[in-house]
Amino acid sequence: MDIEKLRAETPGCRERIHLNNCGASLMPDPVVRAVQAHIALESRIGGYEAADARADEIRAAYRSVADLIGAKPENVAFTENATAAYIQALSSVPFAPGDVVVTTRNDYASNQIQLLSLRRRAGIELVRAPDRPEGGVDAAAAAELIRRRRPKLVCVTHVPTSSGLVQDVAAIGAVCRDEGILYLVDACQSVGQMPVDVRDVHCDFLSATSRKFLRGPRGAGFLYVSDRALGLGLEPLFMDLWSAEWIGPDEYRPARDAKRYENFEFAWALVLGTGEAARYATAIGLDAIRERIRLLADRLRGRLRQIRGLRLLDRGAELCGIVAVATGDRAPGEIVRALRNRGINTSAQPRSSAVLDADDKSVSAWLRLAPHYYNTEDEIDRAADALAEILERR
Repeated sequence: MDIEKLRAETPGCRERIHLNNCGASLMPDPVVRAVQAHIALESRIGGYEAADARADEIRAAYRSVADLIGAKPENVAFTENATAAYIQALSSVPFAPGDVVVTTRNDYASNQIQLLSLRRRAGIELVRAPDRPEGGVDAAAAAELIRRRRPKLVCVTHVPTSSGLVQDVAAIGAVCRDEGILYLVDACQSVGQMPVDVRDVHCDFLSATSRKFLRGPRGAGFLYVSDRALGLGLEPLFMDLWSAEWIGPDEYRPARDAKRYENFEFAWALVLGTGEAARYATAIGLDAIRERIRLLADRLRGRLRQIRGLRLLDRGAELCGIVAVATGDRAPGEIVRALRNRGINTSAQPRSSAVLDADDKSVSAWLRLAPHYYNTEDEIDRAADALAEILERR
């Protein structure tokens, strides 16, 4: 991996030490050019006309995202973000009162809110699989729950937003496949950070965003929909004239492929940017990306362990590039601002973003630092030094 070349293609590296890649990564030049070029074309010839003129490039974006996750283009739907993708998938499952949904204690906050809303409105039963002592879902216990409770749906977040935990989505997926249970995976924080192949995960749905480790633009995401889900006739609760065809006064026909999960209005510039980001990541290699990120995250955790007043919060058999740390009696938001004033980007999270995880770790808020492959070892050390200095000041 040519780090200097990758940094040269990332203008933000000349201005900031960006350790907020779990929030939104710095876009590389090819992604920026793809977005800007399409907006410029729209300004010259019109929005609809620009989409028609770039039809081949748009089809290529579907192929690039499909290649990234081991899918076929017809199984990919573009959405406004990962949450919109997740909602589309969730709304396509025909829940009835008493249906069971199995999830984990480390699911994304928005996902949990949606499941709690379904419990309130549709009368489902929400069951959370227990964690292992070292952290992360106990896949064996989840398998027992699935076989015993026969849920209508299983939902698992691959990498939660609150820490560097990587959950074993493949092991749970194998059980769902064998038992014929629908399986929805949130890969918002893992796509672009590590290899994610839907064939290995055995999922029926996989939601993801463009802006995080994939290094695409904000306001864009995508959903993978399996052939099995399409074959079952699943469709979102609300569709439009893009995702379905009105064929009679009282009849409509959904699109045959994953486009039934899309809506008519697209920011096509962002779709093209997402396709370019997928191509960029694939060209570098997801295995190489994962190893580089882990190397930097391990270095960062080692430095943070030496700083008085900090407590590392990451737990689990496998950790990734999100480093979560409690900051004692110093407000994480205050530290984020102090670091940003020094040209270092990080982020803070409140308890409401991960209630179960926060309560298990006895924290009300925490600091997140998330390196990417384009960061350097020197940047990691400078960020740790700056954090130590800020904490020493009262």
